[in-house]
Amino acid sequence: MSQSLKRILFATLLVAFVGGAAFAQTDFEGQTAGGAFYKITVPNGWQPADGLVIWNHGFSLSPPGPVSDLGPLVDIQLSEGFAVAASSYRQAGWALFKTNQDLEALVAAFEANVGVPDHIILTGASLGGAVTGFALEKAKLDNVSGAFMFCGAVAGSRNWDGAFDLRLLYDTVCGNIPEATIAGGATGLEKNSVLTPDAVGAAVNACTGVDLPKKKRTKAQKKNLKKLIDLTGLPESFIQTDMGFATFGLTDLIHDKGKLKGKQGVGNDSVDYGDDDINDSIERIPAKKKPARKLGKKYTPSGKVGDVKIISLHTDKDGLVIVENQSEYASVVPADYLTVGIVVESTPSHCGFSATEVLAGWETLRQWLDGAPQPSAAGLQANCQALEGLIGGPCRIDPNFVIPDMDGRVRPRG
Repeated sequence: MSQSLKRILFATLLVAFVGGAAFAQTDFEGQTAGGAFYKITVPNGWQPADGLVIWNHGFSLSPPGPVSDLGPLVDIQLSEGFAVAASSYRQAGWALFKTNQDLEALVAAFEANVGVPDHIILTGASLGGAVTGFALEKAKLDNVSGAFMFCGAVAGSRNWDGAFDLRLLYDTVCGNIPEATIAGGATGLEKNSVLTPDAVGAAVNACTGVDLPKKKRTKAQKKNLKKLIDLTGLPESFIQTDMGFATFGLTDLIHDKGKLKGKQGVGNDSVDYGDDDINDSIERIPAKKKPARKLGKKYTPSGKVGDVKIISLHTDKDGLVIVENQSEYASVVPADYLTVGIVVESTPSHCGFSATEVLAGWETLRQWLDGAPQPSAAGLQANCQALEGLIGGPCRIDPNFVIPDMDGRVRPRG
């Protein structure tokens, strides 16, 4: 075990037994001119060389409000001397239309209240992974040295193609069942819709029986559920979650005046679903060029990350942000600056990592930034297992996992 990892283990145990409150700190909270809330926590004695960690949170349709979450590693990071900060983002939902400006304003607030950090590390999960990836390429942030993402939507706006397909496939499979009908379809809900998540859940269950024990599902429900799973590759346990996202998230994306302004930025007019009956019966919606281009810019990864060192973790059975995001991202980011670790899980989850797996990813990035060779997935697993012996596990990063291609799950457009 390296001396640096031994120091990591000591700090980890110290935080675990003493608690983050043992480290004196100062908090700064406020709201930027753009409307995003922020929170900054700085350990006493902080110096610019200690650096700043920015945490980017996941997808939420709730209105932006004061920040309470600085990420799952905040106590560790503060104990290591980092300042930690986060933005609420000014937009709900797919907030990438303004997140770069929000992060720029966050750093400006940090510099005004604390000082200019010598280096910045961006971190984020789920949507926050996309926010992080987009910021690496386009945000005007100085001194970014590293990034740590887990379960990140790093294929960017292409994830909306998958949500759009699910929404239309559901209508095709379930549309003839009156109690299974869901309003809105491909264009999203009307402005004054009173449709609730519970109502969507009830409709999906009426069609598929997904919330019922298998023995209580009708033959028709079993057939419908199997059809949706075969067409999308989604785990059964995620059908309800993804239908909620494809209904309410899609509505927000299309109709928010700060996003697509009611224009159709996602379409399927040329998609081959690999099923003749579906191809013949599914509704065909063409995407409009300008809104599609606007959505693509917010964002589609280009891989232009400079010399920033990136570690990205994902679970293999994620049903909301599918693991294929990682193959899409790795296809454009230079291999010398990206290490991907895939956790193989027994039950599908979204961001279902153990605390030890997340800590191992973070500490492995720190080692890399401190001059260690670029880690491999095997190195991530080894570091996780070293931590596992002291703080528990599990550690399930599979160095031999082959990430499937995105085209196999999200059918290409055009």
